[in-house]
This record gives sequence, C-alpha cells and structure tokens, in this order.
Amino acid sequence: MMNLALLGNPNTGKTSLFNNLTGSYEYVGNWSGVTVEKKIGTLKNKAGQLIDLPGIYTLNPLSKDEGVVSNFFIHDSFDGIVNIVDASQLERNLNLTIQLLEFGKPLVIGLNMNDVAKNRGIYVDEQKLSTALHVPVTSIIARTGKGCSLLRDQLANLQTIEQQPLILHYGAALEKGIEALSKLMPKQAANHFPHRWLALQFFESNQNVQDFLAAFISTETLKALYEETEQAVQKGHGVNSLSQWIYTVRRTYIDSIIEQAVDRQSAHSTNWTDRIDAVVTNKVLGLPIFLLCMLLLFKLTFDWLGTPLSDALDSFFSGPLTNWLSWILTSIGASSFIQALVLNGIISGVGGVLVFMPQIFILFFFISLLEDSGYMARVALVMDKVMESVGLNGKAFIPMIIGFGCNVPGIMAARTIEQPKERLLTILLTPLMSCSARLPVYALFVGAFFVQYQTIIVFSLYLLGIVMALLLAKLFSMTILKEEQSLFVIELPPYRLPQSKALFRSTWDKGKGFIRKAGTFIFGGSVIIWLLTYAGPHGLNVQMDDSFLALVGGFAAPLLAPLGFGTWQAGAALITGFLAKEVVVSSMNIIYHVPNVDSLQGLMATQFTPLAAFTFMVFVLLYIPCLATVGTIRKETGSAKWTYFSIIYALVLAYVLSFVIYQGGKLLGF
Repeated sequence: MMNLALLGNPNTGKTSLFNNLTGSYEYVGNWSGVTVEKKIGTLKNKAGQLIDLPGIYTLNPLSKDEGVVSNFFIHDSFDGIVNIVDASQLERNLNLTIQLLEFGKPLVIGLNMNDVAKNRGIYVDEQKLSTALHVPVTSIIARTGKGCSLLRDQLANLQTIEQQPLILHYGAALEKGIEALSKLMPKQAANHFPHRWLALQFFESNQNVQDFLAAFISTETLKALYEETEQAVQKGHGVNSLSQWIYTVRRTYIDSIIEQAVDRQSAHSTNWTDRIDAVVTNKVLGLPIFLLCMLLLFKLTFDWLGTPLSDALDSFFSGPLTNWLSWILTSIGASSFIQALVLNGIISGVGGVLVFMPQIFILFFFISLLEDSGYMARVALVMDKVMESVGLNGKAFIPMIIGFGCNVPGIMAARTIEQPKERLLTILLTPLMSCSARLPVYALFVGAFFVQYQTIIVFSLYLLGIVMALLLAKLFSMTILKEEQSLFVIELPPYRLPQSKALFRSTWDKGKGFIRKAGTFIFGGSVIIWLLTYAGPHGLNVQMDDSFLALVGGFAAPLLAPLGFGTWQAGAALITGFLAKEVVVSSMNIIYHVPNVDSLQGLMATQFTPLAAFTFMVFVLLYIPCLATVGTIRKETGSAKWTYFSIIYALVLAYVLSFVIYQGGKLLGF
C-alpha cells in the first residue's frame, strides 16, 4: 500500500481535502496551525494511506510544527506527494511546490479555491500549469468535495508516474558547493534522498538536515564548506545570504510559471473580506468588537439558551432517570450499598456535571462558528499589539483562544510559534485560559449567587484569565524571554459562511471530550469520592463529617479560611478537582447529597457568601492545571522543571489573588 504525504501552505484547505479523500474527520479551522502533528488515513479507494502533515510555507522549518514535516522528509519513507495549492495565492504557494519537485517523488497538485481566485480576477489554467510544472494538476473545492474523486483516482495511478527531480541552476558558486557536498555524502543519505535536494536544504540552513549530515560528516568540514559557498555567492550575486539567493532563483522560476498559466482581470465581485477587515481589525474598534463578541457569546450560553436547557436536563436526571434507576435496583434486589453507590454516587456525581452539557455545547458551537468564519485569525492580529507589549506576539493568542475549549489542544497548538522561548511561555500561560471544564463550576455558583448577572460574572472570569496571562507574560518575558526577537507571521483567510455539516462536526469534536470525561474521569472519580464519604477511620456508612473525604478536606480547610471558604467540603472539592475541573461539581453533589442542582444551589447559599463564591470561582480559574494538562505540559516542554513550575506558580497566583479579592472585598463592605 502506498504512503502519500499531503502537503501545503497553512489554511489552504489541506485538512478538508484529507477528510474528503479518506472519509475520516479531522478538526477543520479557518486559520493556520490546526494540524500540529501528522495524521494518517486510508484513501476511500483503498489505493494507499494519506499522511496529513502540518501546513508549512517552506521545508526549512521555523516552528516546531514545521519541524515535523522536515523530520518526516529526512527519516520517513513515502511513495508520493499530494500538494494542495491555493489558486488565489499561487505565487506564494508555489515556493513550497518547487521544493517538493526538487525532492523528486511523484507529485500531484490539487488546485484549491479557484472560486476565490476568480472573485479576485485571477484565472488559473490548470492545463497550462500542469504543462509548466510537468505534473498532474486537478481543480478542486476541498470544502465541498468537488473534484476530490478525480484527484483520488489520479493518486491510485501515482506509482506509474516517472518523475525526475526538478533541476534549477543556482549559479556557478552555489552549484560548486552543491557538487562538493554531494561528494561528501555517505551511502546512507544517497539511498534515501536526492543528493541535490539534501545539499540545497543544507545551504538553506535547514537545521534538521544539518544535524542529519553532522552524523556522517564532521561539523568542521560542513561549517567550512558552508562559509566558503556563502562568501562565493555573496560576492558573485550581491546578496546577504545563501537562503536569500536560493529564494531569488526560485521566485524567478515561479514568475515564469505564473506568466504562462495565470490570467489576471478585474475582480468580478466586491471584496467583502477587505471591507469587513477594515472594521474588525481597526486599531481602535478591533479589540472592543472582540470583547463584544465574547460577551454576546456568554449571553447566549447562559441567559438566552443554555440555562433553560440545563434546567430541563437537570429535571430529567433528578426526576424520571433517578426514579427509573431506583425502581430497577429495587426490583433486582440490589443491596442498600449498591443503591447508595449508584443513586448518591454515580448519578449525583456524573449527572451533576452532565446537566451543564447544553451550555458547554452552545459555547463550543459559537466558538466553532467564529473559527470557521475566519474571524478568529483576525483576533490574533488585533491582539498582536497588546501581546507585543508583554513580550509575545499575536500568534501566541491563538493557543490561548483554543484553550477556552480545552487547555490540552491549546498547549499543543503552541507548536506553531517559531521562537522556543515564546513557545515555552505560551505553554505555561495557556492553562490560565478558562476551559470548558471550569464552566460547570461557574454555572453552579452564578446560578446560586448571581442570577441577574450570570453573563457579566462569567465574562469577567474569562477576562481575568486573559489579563493574568498578559501580566505574567510581561513579568516572565523580562526574564526567560529577555532580548529574544519576536516574529509574527499569520495567514488571514477570506471570510466564509461555515457549512452546517462541518460546523456541527466541529462542535461535536470539541464537545465529545466532555462526554468522554464524564464516562471516565468523572465516573471513576465519583465512585472514589462517594466511597471516601461512605468510609472513615471508624468504619463504613459513617456520618459525612467523620469520613475519609472530610479528613482529606480538613487538611486544606485552614489554608483556605483566609479566602472565605475554609470548610472541609470546599477543600475536598478543590483537591479532587486536580483530576478534572468538572469533578469539583461532582464532589459537591456527592458531599451535599441533594436531589437536583436547584437544591444544591440553595444549600450552597448557606455555606458561601456572594463574595466567597466569587473568590472560589477565581481560585478554580487559576489554581493548578488538571491532570491531563499537566501531562501535556510535560510532553510539550520535555522538562520536569517547567512542569513543576507551571503547577507552583498557578497555585501561588490563585491563592494570592483570591486572598486580595476576598479580604479587599470585606474591607469594602461586600
């Protein structure tokens, strides 16, 4: 079975094409950086496997996700390449195409977004483009699947294509360097790559290639050859660097292809993208518009749609479902222990979290809507000035936005950031973004204490997470990011009307993780928590205050007293929340043992003051990341030191800020 690599620039529809060719579903976002590692699927016609690689502009990696592609070319074996090209941005896209052609593997081009190109007055003749590049070119619309079946048929015959590597002449000086390096290359390299491609990647300063060659050729020899060749090229062509000269030669060749295959005319329709951008990316209006969108999103999530649906689901769990399970357990003669475990442990714990499922799915739906429309990429641009002032750039805000859904993919999305220290800082700060797992905690407390101001309170918590991240970015950038030059490159896609099927699949893809956790972490956690309330040092079926859970929570209670919630119940809920933030709600449902959310909220009103309730939500927002997030930080940083740092600084920040809010609020009379 063939292994085919799918490659293209960011935001060219690569993942949409992958889904159409394989029949699988991967998350599609109308911005760059969606694919941060390779994904593999089988073509619908069973002709081979398709490997979806991160979007890149060049094979010379700048960021960690681009390094995935470079390492793939060096270390993995594959039979051909599917290169998706944006017809509306042909000049830029062909820079990668030329590098792929120089590699020499059989290649087929999927010419995407012809409809967008025509609206801009750009007409690409696919036959002429195919003739100029000497490879098959097929017009497609990846979002709708148009042309994808024809492209799939071409891939089935890819192995029959005899394709020689593209040979561009780079001038006598560089050609001499290429020849000299080729003679030094060992057989191990010769068996895997064309010598010429490997030499060009070396002279373009591809770090992965340089490291690979250093395993066979001495570093001193490589350095001397590089410096000698660079000096000769600079002298002969008057350029600053080898990579600049290589780009110039390729650009000249691309210009000749464009001249043959592209006809430019007046645009047929108004460029609505530019008109909308003039407003939403405006220096003055851009940020207020983003905040207004977020406020409207929370209004829909809590006041207008989410709360009524959650109330209806809560009525089902506490009424028909509980009664039905109770009848079944009694009918089969289940023991009182089993009945208590199921009704007071599992139903209270898992059901107490699932009642907030409508609000979470509504939130994900509107986030997906903003992503698929192309607006979220503009948010990164709008935030660039703000981020730059604290030592980052707008691209770092993308992982943070993704973190609103779940911190784990948000941290993984930091791979798209080019500078290592900025990437590290983004990883450390993304857990401060209020993920969907915290939403049930907010919904529980705002429903009990802030019914008239639910939207404002929740919005303020999300905003607080962003503000804290920015302030800490400024603090940390004065130390761990000191004197590092920032680079901001982001793709601004055209605005598009999201397709309903893709929109609902994107929402489900985000939300199913919440349901999966309900059946794993939260289910298991609820059982353990209930058992800890059922047993104590003096035996089984003890009073709640004499249970093991009360003992565990009691250790934390004195530390939490200055924050306004110094009870063992609050301490136990926060400790168990390390598994997953939703477990905070599960714990409270089990501890307070009430039939429904309304009853729990009524009981909590006697245990917390409004000020203490707000402080508790702030603490949940900021304190240690959940177990899955900690594991992802460890994996992405490769450092135990930074993982421990992420836990410690978050805990200190949560405690200090909660202390200031509660004690300051008391002084002000709240």
